Amino acid sequence: MDFLTVLNTILTFLIETGDGLKYIGAGLAVFTGFAAAIGEGNVAAHAVDAMARQPEMAGTIRTTMLIGQAVSETTGLYGLIIAILIVFS
Repeated sequence: MDFLTVLNTILTFLIETGDGLKYIGAGLAVFTGFAAAIGEGNVAAHAVDAMARQPEMAGTIRTTMLIGQAVSETTGLYGLIIAILIVFS
């Protein structure tokens, strides 16, 4: 069996059972956490780079980085909350 056949079988089963699309939607909602993690890693890498270039601005850069990462983290949390609401509704 190739990958597409297996995927087609799984999707057909999920759609026929009725609740399957709900679980697919919840799975897609969880992927927001991956995007948030990639963004936060990018922000941290650039902040460290900026602090290495201008050590006297380290405090300001660190504060801005932490605020940005907190805002970015809420995106991942919203996705998790939406996934939980979809599954248990």
